[in-house]
Amino acid sequence: MRITVDDALRSRLHDFRWPLELCDESGHVLGYLKPAEDRSLYEGVESPTSEVELERRSHAGGGRPLADILRDVDRQG
Repeated sequence: MRITVDDALRSRLHDFRWPLELCDESGHVLGYLKPAEDRSLYEGVESPTSEVELERRSHAGGGRPLADILRDVDRQG
């Protein structure tokens, strides 16, 4: 679904400069709004990792189970 935002609503939502929590009159959270990223920040930026290497990594598998990682974090805490 797409909703068109007029200038008045845009102003009330602080021009979408930071994440917002949308609530009803009783304070019940209805949802969260995350502003769109400014894609111009990434213009001209290239990954130091080649497409071939990214593809290799995606098929390599491996890694560690999340439970193991969380257990290690708890030990360091």
